[in-house]
Amino acid sequence: NLHIVLLSKFFAWGLLTTPMLTVLHETFQQHEFLMNGLIQGVKGFLSFLSAPLIGALSDVWGRKSFLLMTVFFTCAPIPFMRLSPWWYFALISVSGAFSVTFSVIFAYVADITEEHERSTAYGLVSATFAASLVTSPAIGAFLSHRFGDSLVVLVATVIAVLDIAFVFFLVPESLPDKIRASGFSWQQADPFHSLRRVGQNPTVLLISVTVFLSYLPEAGQYSSFFLYLKQVIHFTPASIAAFIAMVGILSIIAQTVLLSVLMRSIGNKKTVLLGLCFQIVQLTWYGVGSQHWMVWAAGTIVALSSITFPAVSALVSYCASADQQGVVQGMITGIRGLCNGLGPALYGFIFFLFDVELSDTDPEPQTPQTETPLVPGPPFLIGACLVLVAIFVAIFIPENHKLSDDRSPKSTTVATTLAPPPVTRRTSSPSSRTQSCDPTSCC
Repeated sequence: NLHIVLLSKFFAWGLLTTPMLTVLHETFQQHEFLMNGLIQGVKGFLSFLSAPLIGALSDVWGRKSFLLMTVFFTCAPIPFMRLSPWWYFALISVSGAFSVTFSVIFAYVADITEEHERSTAYGLVSATFAASLVTSPAIGAFLSHRFGDSLVVLVATVIAVLDIAFVFFLVPESLPDKIRASGFSWQQADPFHSLRRVGQNPTVLLISVTVFLSYLPEAGQYSSFFLYLKQVIHFTPASIAAFIAMVGILSIIAQTVLLSVLMRSIGNKKTVLLGLCFQIVQLTWYGVGSQHWMVWAAGTIVALSSITFPAVSALVSYCASADQQGVVQGMITGIRGLCNGLGPALYGFIFFLFDVELSDTDPEPQTPQTETPLVPGPPFLIGACLVLVAIFVAIFIPENHKLSDDRSPKSTTVATTLAPPPVTRRTSSPSSRTQSCDPTSCC
């Protein structure tokens, strides 16, 4: 059921890849890249603010209602792309407050899987996201070219409505009443409080810093990459759609087969480190590569680097009990949301400093290029440096480590890293409490 929900949602948005570039250009003309960064920045910051709240509330009231809410609000802007572009971009920005689908879904997965199965399950969830992008951009580009953008928006709207109906009628609740948290603290929902407390536990701090440093350049890359391919590398819309399809197919393989093999053979932590190494390679390649074949080759490395996020999600879920999975995944999603706000702005500013113009969506250069710049993509190289720092941080993350193992007289004050007031759990069977650590000491 979760795979259908994710596949439908991101398939609908994938259809809009080409129309979105068009409406961005028509609405903001010469300032579309800057406005795109601003819109994505506001959306990301709102996600950062809301993720801990939605995650904590889902631990108390269950996952289904919040899954329905996130799918509804993140799909709500779609029909406005043709009805009113200004309302569309306004709703895109505001929808960030509910753009925590992965947080709720990862908590849902943790509810229905055993601890040793979660890394594979998270990989399948991420692979579903990649699968949704295999054909949807190409289909959207074809329909847009043949019938116009209005039909593409209509098809995407219908798919989104069907997805919402599917969640409402067919997706069951995953969190039984007996293991739900019976209390809620506003401190759990305060993202700034979580950031302030995160430094009190070394393991939580290391994981959080790793996520921040690795996802910051990734968020910037996602926000500008299609425009970068068109304006700097001179890809056509058909080439962009084919590129996305290739990366999507390879990502599915990486997040299912490869991730499962790596988790069994080298463990969770080393899988995270390997994914970060792949990320450095692809960012560096994009930073210096100016030929089409270089971009296609780097795309294979992008797919390999996609194992990082499901591996990190599995890592943090290992230290959370059943009634705190929403809080845990909400915190990670919140950090990623903060990166979604800062990353586009960072990349836009670096492009501006290096005089790389991304406002023109014409795939052909306006004037003949006399020389190829030595570094066509400066933000990608700077992003690679950030990921290198993330690797050095991740090296110190304890492997196979339960945060509750740190319980000692000296660390009692650290035990409230995530949720300072202890949360009382409703009566549950002893088996539901096994293989878990104190939720208040997890990230």
